[in-house]
Amino acid sequence: MLQGRVAERDQIDQMLTNAATGTSSALLIHGEAGIGKTALLDYAAERADGVRVLRVEGIESEMELAFGGLHQLFLPVMDLLGRLPGPQAAAMRAAFGLTDGVVRDRFTIGLAVLTTLAEAVGEGRLLCLVDDAQWLDTESVDALVFAARRLQAEGVVMIFAVRDGTRDATVKGLPALRLPGLDREEAAALVAGLPPYVLDRIVAEAQGNPLAIIELSAALTPAQRAGRLSPLALPETASPPSGRIQDAFLAQIGRLPAATQAMLLVAAADDTGDLGLVLDAAGRFEVSIADLEPAEHAGLVFLSGETLRFRHPLIRYAAYRRAPLARRIAAHRALAETMTTPQHAHRRAWHLAAAATGPDEQVAAELERVARWAGGRQAMSSASAAYERAAQLTPDPGTRVRRRIAEALAAADGGQDERCGDLTALVTDPIQDAGVAADFARARAIVELGYGRPAASSRILLECADLIGADRPDKLPSLLGDALHSALSSGDAGLIADIAARGQGGLVMDVPARLFGGDLPGGLEALGDLVRAVREPEAAFMDLLLAAGYCHLVADHETAHELAAAAAAHCREHGIGGWLPTALHLLAQVELALGRHDEAAAHAAEGLRLADYCNLAHRAAYLRTVTAMLAAVRGDEEQARDLGEHALAYTRGHEVGRGAADALWALGLLELGAGRAEAALVHLESAGRQVGHPLPAMFLVPDLVEAAVRAGRPERAREPARLLEEWARTAGRPPIAALARRCRALIGPDEEAELHFAAAVQSHEGGIGFDRARTELLYGEWLRRMRRRTDARRHLREALETFERLGARPWARRARAELQATGEAVNTADLAAGRIGRLSPQEREVVRLAATGATNREIASQLFLSPRTVGHHLYRAFPKLGVSSRGELMTVLSTPS
Repeated sequence: MLQGRVAERDQIDQMLTNAATGTSSALLIHGEAGIGKTALLDYAAERADGVRVLRVEGIESEMELAFGGLHQLFLPVMDLLGRLPGPQAAAMRAAFGLTDGVVRDRFTIGLAVLTTLAEAVGEGRLLCLVDDAQWLDTESVDALVFAARRLQAEGVVMIFAVRDGTRDATVKGLPALRLPGLDREEAAALVAGLPPYVLDRIVAEAQGNPLAIIELSAALTPAQRAGRLSPLALPETASPPSGRIQDAFLAQIGRLPAATQAMLLVAAADDTGDLGLVLDAAGRFEVSIADLEPAEHAGLVFLSGETLRFRHPLIRYAAYRRAPLARRIAAHRALAETMTTPQHAHRRAWHLAAAATGPDEQVAAELERVARWAGGRQAMSSASAAYERAAQLTPDPGTRVRRRIAEALAAADGGQDERCGDLTALVTDPIQDAGVAADFARARAIVELGYGRPAASSRILLECADLIGADRPDKLPSLLGDALHSALSSGDAGLIADIAARGQGGLVMDVPARLFGGDLPGGLEALGDLVRAVREPEAAFMDLLLAAGYCHLVADHETAHELAAAAAAHCREHGIGGWLPTALHLLAQVELALGRHDEAAAHAAEGLRLADYCNLAHRAAYLRTVTAMLAAVRGDEEQARDLGEHALAYTRGHEVGRGAADALWALGLLELGAGRAEAALVHLESAGRQVGHPLPAMFLVPDLVEAAVRAGRPERAREPARLLEEWARTAGRPPIAALARRCRALIGPDEEAELHFAAAVQSHEGGIGFDRARTELLYGEWLRRMRRRTDARRHLREALETFERLGARPWARRARAELQATGEAVNTADLAAGRIGRLSPQEREVVRLAATGATNREIASQLFLSPRTVGHHLYRAFPKLGVSSRGELMTVLSTPS
């Protein structure tokens, strides 16, 4: 089967060689059935001399059993779970059904897989082989791919094999190798000894497929093998090789004794490979292990003392499909009767479902329990499949609708928004139960948020709240909270105020009701109460996250940072990875406002990786705007424009007003830094229109005012500047007061400018960030124009130093040019980015966390890396930074270049 696969074998050999030096790698091998994928995996296993090998084969009947594939893969190394960090070990044990615990998110499982693989290496190497990944359960594939994409310096080789033409196996983002068919010479070498005419017919019919060549040749009668081959002996019309292979296997199985066929049917219906279990179930058909001998002699199955394995998945498929429906049902029923232990409770439910021929509430209820079990372990795809089959078996219409809606919600939670939409479309009858109606509204809102408009999603929830509020007041907080979340994303101020006003006086609702309703003093007072409440240990996570967002909205950035960091820490500590990108986005935004650009970049990058992994398109768009803003500050025009326009295309297309405003703001800042004031003004004014309310637009005003003045359009800045000044007086925040004074200096008469510039610098006191440096720059520029060169130099030097420390190249060039214009000699070349600039982005993240005293394991958990990879990054970073110990890192990071 490896005939002609020289290049492919060389690639595998190189991966194993690289692993000996600690370099990890992953590969996806794909092609049609029988093309040689399994043979290459066998080759890798044979070449792995002295290497620990873990292997799993996807089985079609096990596709809906959450984490079944992962459990089978890790059976030989289950003792390593004790070495994992506590939350990871607990998540793995819960996923494998070893405990009754729950898994709050799939990131913890992915990280646990990564850590387990790194631990399994020991002092050597590890080869992980995943065959027929298209038939592995979605949760196992997701976790393994998550790990494969993050392995770097552990000495692990992961190879996946996927059959073309099957369902999307979610094996994405890995280097891919497609296996082509063999040429005639290579194919002929597989079946030497056939007459030329017969050989040509076999090779032509197989279309280069190695397994087809072998199986079609093996199926020849002695007369055909001798050359007496009728033109009708093989199909005249082209058909896929897998179809011809299947026919050959069906013919082989059909020639076996009936008792052997019965044994193969039970084995094919089983998904454990447990020989004892198969024999126990097959005993109900009055057959025994002796009846497996003909299949074993024919090479259709391999037996050991404890396991039974089919030589090829198509043999399993043929053994199952060849049997009449009644016998297949009997096989599933026999397996269900055998699986009486708690360990097999979920498999038993699926076998009972496979044996059902009509509505059966008892089986449906068992499947619903399976769905809840899977959902508690974040195996949402498996949960949705279990709800689906339960709904099909449910006789009561009302219960069937409830389960169908639960199926849709599980699909959405599993990232299958399109399927969620298809399922909600099936619910056409009126829903009498108020609780079910609330769940249905949530499912519809999820679909609308994913494919439609946030405002429409919010209104779906709001209408439901109005309808069921009297009957199910317990459902109102979640409905209104989700509605508010969508409305905030839309930027529709009227909708936000409408939802918040229904919050029955709760602080989380009272704050936006006042802020967006025009009562800023009342909103600030209520926010103070909310902040005190969420600092209590028993505070709800969602309240904490919303409070952080409100603090950022009113420019209380220090408090916002405290709460956003606490929200991110809560996500990490409790395994709530689905909300972690949201918390990281807010944290990065606040750090950007505080001038902590390195930290903002690290958190935005981490959040974007997670959002892309989870297909959270809305959150990914927001995170791209933060990264675009940072790129605009650095003057990286290509990256800023690419990220900003990418985010803008999504947010505009889905009417995500807040996100569109952020994207336009980033693009406007890019133009402003490049000296294209007119273009900057267009972007910034457009951004202000997107948010629909003066409050969230306040952040744009300082850039808009500067763009308008530099473009010679100061009249377009006067009203925004007035609103900013009014807000600054009410809010009483020094950073906002500084920006308001700066704007007054820019648009007012020269005789008042110095008063406002000086007040702005004073209000910035204690801050060393980007905003202060820009105020110093503008003040210095004004002083130079007033021919006060000596006074100008002090402010321009302050600005230049900060811009260079932040890597804000366009602004540094501008400050340097102004300094030159005062007569001061300045190096006209950009200063080196410094030692920290020599690091790769991931090395910078690792170093930043190591400087705080975090251990390699703690860093690995936060960045979704293995501890070995963290150590590798530090090993590479130390020489670049000129340090020899972790204790020196903080000094390097805090010293300006």
